[in-house]
Amino acid sequence: MSAQKLADRVAALEFEVARLRKKVEGQSAKDEEPWWKQIWGSFANDPVYEEAMRLGREYRESLRPKPRKRRKRRDGNS
Repeated sequence: MSAQKLADRVAALEFEVARLRKKVEGQSAKDEEPWWKQIWGSFANDPVYEEAMRLGREYRESLRPKPRKRRKRRDGNS
């Protein structure tokens, strides 16, 4: 590979790194606040979200072990 081609590639990579660094530094100001605070309330009054939460709750409850039924004693003194 010629020195000129190598220099061109290095220059292109340096430009790309500078562009990415600028992008990341611009986002760091947003990241000061936790992600969950950034999205807080974005699903308020959303019926689709409420339905998804209901279905998830039903599914989790279906995975819980069921309470065992008590067996009656044979001698009649339950």
